[in-house]
Amino acid sequence: MSLTAEGVSVRFGGIAAIDDVTIELRRKEILGLIGPNGAGKTTLVNVLSGFQAPQSGTIGIDGMAARRWSRHRLVRLGVARTFQAVRLFRRLSVSENVEVGCVSLGLTRAAARREAQKVLTYLRLDDKAHLQAGALSYGDERRVGLARALALKPRFLLLDEPAAGLNPAELEELRRLILDIRASHGAGVLVIEHNMNLVMQLCERVVVLAGGRSLACGTPSHIRAHPEVRRAYLGSEAAA
Repeated sequence: MSLTAEGVSVRFGGIAAIDDVTIELRRKEILGLIGPNGAGKTTLVNVLSGFQAPQSGTIGIDGMAARRWSRHRLVRLGVARTFQAVRLFRRLSVSENVEVGCVSLGLTRAAARREAQKVLTYLRLDDKAHLQAGALSYGDERRVGLARALALKPRFLLLDEPAAGLNPAELEELRRLILDIRASHGAGVLVIEHNMNLVMQLCERVVVLAGGRSLACGTPSHIRAHPEVRRAYLGSEAAA
């Protein structure tokens, strides 16, 4: 069971954001996606989650072609994501922000409220459920963004730079949380991240993009030893 992109290309005008990229996210796997700014990482996640249609290539879920499916259909099939910039409804409460996602699954308002409470308790945000989202700290904003994704009961969870701006304690909490999501939800988790220590500690496999193309794919030890990756992204110390 997996979420796949095969030979996917996206162009904006004459510029290739991603070019003939293939990737597979398996259930119960934590997969890293790394590369410099402008490598095409977020574009690839946009394609996998239905926010961007590819010009060529195929998206699939468990062997079913899904290239032209809407993002709402992909959500109902278990694909959820977070964003680099947290997109909360700042005038709604924390609970209401999570409920919005639940309603998109077809739940009644009452059922959505119950599901939101479960997710917020799981993320230890239940004491903030009544607060207006605009009053949250940066770290709590990011956790509410994750809560909205988890409320969709994902089989595949795509995290776009979840560690951005977190302090060391929050970073360790994030690492443990991602491991627990994989264990308790059985989800495949894709992590786009610039924090190489987090990626190498957390992920079973790592995909490297450069200039919109796949540069390498393998275990963290394989990626650490890859000469081009080491020079371009990790530096000599990380490969030691």
